[in-house]
Amino acid sequence: MLKGINPILSPDLLALLRAMGHGDELAIVDGNYPGLEHGRRLIRMDGHAIVPVLDAILSVMPIDDFVPEAIFRATVKGERDKLDPVHEEIIACCARHEPSQSVVPLIGEAFYGRVRAAHAIIQTSEPRLYANVILRKGVIYPQAAETGKTDPFVY
Repeated sequence: MLKGINPILSPDLLALLRAMGHGDELAIVDGNYPGLEHGRRLIRMDGHAIVPVLDAILSVMPIDDFVPEAIFRATVKGERDKLDPVHEEIIACCARHEPSQSVVPLIGEAFYGRVRAAHAIIQTSEPRLYANVILRKGVIYPQAAETGKTDPFVY
């Protein structure tokens, strides 16, 4: 256990998040998603629903603000603008952490292709269908100008 770190974040997941670089993407998927088949790296979060996992990850991972779109969600079949309750919960969670970022719907293969190219997949036990989201990692900006410290490793 660590102070200030959500206990859902396992050692393996924390290591993966730390190892990701700017622009790397992370897919967080439901229990029905073929994570082992689609992922280069897979971390299972059995027993956890998607929104608590998303909330824990967003508590430590910056989202890319160098691009206009950095958070993506799956859609219900081909219906780009249809929002299931789980999508509303995902959007609300993202808005709490990243209020300036919208959650962009991606249809079918556009979403699945992006998951296959992702740095890693986090597979939850979420039972609801189409409960999948992709996060593009951003940067942590140096705060030297704000703090007056000159050490680039002091934040």
